[in-house]
Amino acid sequence: MKIALLSDTHVFDVSPWFEAVYERFLASADVLVHCGDMCSFPVWSYLCQHPQFHAVAGNCDDGLLTAELDTRVSFRFDTLTVGVVHGYGYKSIPKLSANLAEAFGPDYDLICFGHTHKPEWERYGRTWVANPGSMREGSYDPTLAYVHLESDGLRYECIHLPATRDAVLAS
Repeated sequence: MKIALLSDTHVFDVSPWFEAVYERFLASADVLVHCGDMCSFPVWSYLCQHPQFHAVAGNCDDGLLTAELDTRVSFRFDTLTVGVVHGYGYKSIPKLSANLAEAFGPDYDLICFGHTHKPEWERYGRTWVANPGSMREGSYDPTLAYVHLESDGLRYECIHLPATRDAVLAS
């Protein structure tokens, strides 16, 4: 089973590139999680087509979007307790992931966050903390991530996305 994670898309409209990434990498996931900074209501509305979509507000989201989203959510997926937050404070705080693991507490199997724009996969006690990086179109290295639920535990996979719509469709 697969959870697809994205964060920090920082877009105001759904582009052909974004649609291609959704179709190629996100639509087939069992769960889709956006870890904040979608920035606009149209992007959230588009991602709501996924049957198991969860999202949190980020620090750059517009007012319409922040009215719809909480800053922190929790949900169950199969045997997992999952927490989602954008992240807070300075992006350069060493081990922001450790602070988030402590804030959620030890009862979580997986905590997903964004904010730093850097992929991360760390374990604190029994809790895994995942950051998919930034899926911002046109950025130097747009990324998303999968967390695979396997018989022997969780596995993280960072996906480096092609820069153009045609390259996404060809991948």
